[in-house]
Amino acid sequence: MEIYLIRHTSVDVPRGTCYGFTDVPLRPSFRHEAATTRLRLAGLTFDKAYTSPLSRAAKLATFCGYPGAERDARLKEMNMGNWEMQRFDDITDERLQIWYDDFLNQPTTGGESFRDLYARASSFLDELRQKNFRRVAIFAHGGVLICAQVYAGLVPIEDGFKHLTPYGGTVHISL
Repeated sequence: MEIYLIRHTSVDVPRGTCYGFTDVPLRPSFRHEAATTRLRLAGLTFDKAYTSPLSRAAKLATFCGYPGAERDARLKEMNMGNWEMQRFDDITDERLQIWYDDFLNQPTTGGESFRDLYARASSFLDELRQKNFRRVAIFAHGGVLICAQVYAGLVPIEDGFKHLTPYGGTVHISL
């Protein structure tokens, strides 16, 4: 099965803001960015389209021609818990450094670790593998796209963030 994972376009929050699960607005450049993404998908047909329920992913799915994309909460970005909508530089939680030192295994305060996100995304992909699709589109978030690349054996989990897909970018994997 071919899977095209598409990251949402850029968000309208200050740089360095921790926004994971929060449903944040998109930049005014959305239409231009989304048109570029839609061109990358031109000529491809999908048996099924899925999207994160967060509006930044669902809006791109709709713009790209998939208003009926199935929403699945497992495709949401990493839950940053109590740190949501704070600038990383302004977080005073003593657990922040512990998380920086081991984000793979340490959850954010009130949220998830990267391995928790990976388990959630893997659950979705395990289920998807059981379906008889030839090609699937998934509109999601940077963390989910990293998890899919790890799941497909393309990158080691420790190096995942070295492979962060740009806003509006796509990743192609085969399962």
